[in-house]
Amino acid sequence: MRCLITGGAGFIGSHLAEELLRAGHAVTVIDDLSTGNLANIAHLESEARFRFVLDTVLNRRLMAELVEWADVIFHLAAAVGVKLVVEEPIRAMETNVRATEVVLEMAAARGKKVLFASTSEVYGKTSKVPFREDDDLVLGATWRPRWGYACSKALGEFLALAYWRTYGVPVVIVRLFNTVGPRQTNRYGMVIPTFVRQALRGEPITVHGDGRQTRSFCWVGDVVRALAALAEHPEAVGQVFNVGSDEEVRIVDVAWRIKALTGSPSEVVFVPYDRIYGEDFEDMPRRVPDLTKIRTLIGYRPMVRLEEILKRVIAHHRRLMESELRDRREERRPQLFSTR
Repeated sequence: MRCLITGGAGFIGSHLAEELLRAGHAVTVIDDLSTGNLANIAHLESEARFRFVLDTVLNRRLMAELVEWADVIFHLAAAVGVKLVVEEPIRAMETNVRATEVVLEMAAARGKKVLFASTSEVYGKTSKVPFREDDDLVLGATWRPRWGYACSKALGEFLALAYWRTYGVPVVIVRLFNTVGPRQTNRYGMVIPTFVRQALRGEPITVHGDGRQTRSFCWVGDVVRALAALAEHPEAVGQVFNVGSDEEVRIVDVAWRIKALTGSPSEVVFVPYDRIYGEDFEDMPRRVPDLTKIRTLIGYRPMVRLEEILKRVIAHHRRLMESELRDRREERRPQLFSTR
């Protein structure tokens, strides 16, 4: 199978590329590196079945060629992280909506399958937990930037399903819940890598709000295996699936567990939302998926529990920070020059 991954140099996209190559598929990645990183896919460049294209999904002529080549498009290109969404709302919404339109138009013209990566953010402020795929969506006021992001991803879902009903484009929609693993950066406010790096540096571990908000974190390997399986299952077409873990945990408890696992002297401190995101920010008190639908179709069960996820992420960032320290030492080392 020939697979095109938009946003494939990102955290999840790079792991998906690995998974698809491991299964024997050919993979082309397109990424403009606005949030992706070449380092995420550098180890794949020697693979004969792998190709990287540096460009934007909004390049329609190029996308027509790439979609023509592919059997299935994994559309992961999107704005990522609450911090980016709040600070650059126009960029986030334009990226999410316009790129999705291009992918669907190209797929419709060529009869190609699309797996669209949506988000648990679309559930908004609904108080019905766990979240089911057929639940109503409850979004907040339009003057709160966070809900613009949720709305843009929900619009992507509406577009994908409209293309399926109108033009017969085989689409599969996945709502991702707090995916975690190596290569995830703390640059955009991702909570676990942020806490881990703070703990390893002995800095205060900064919990936003009162820390009683809950999330469910899922290992990236479990997530990409689910995406690959859904893309190949004929009964997934035209459906929406939650993908994540149903192991719910309070954010403050994550902070304390990371502090204990790292043996860090860091304090756990609480920072009001308005100091981080501004006065118009609004958070979701709980976010946990109902996994009945995906479990019934493909037998999906997340295999890596939270304690092991934290240990793996801590080990990854220890290695990363040790490498960064060696690089800084090399930069400071005096250089000897020959006079000959």
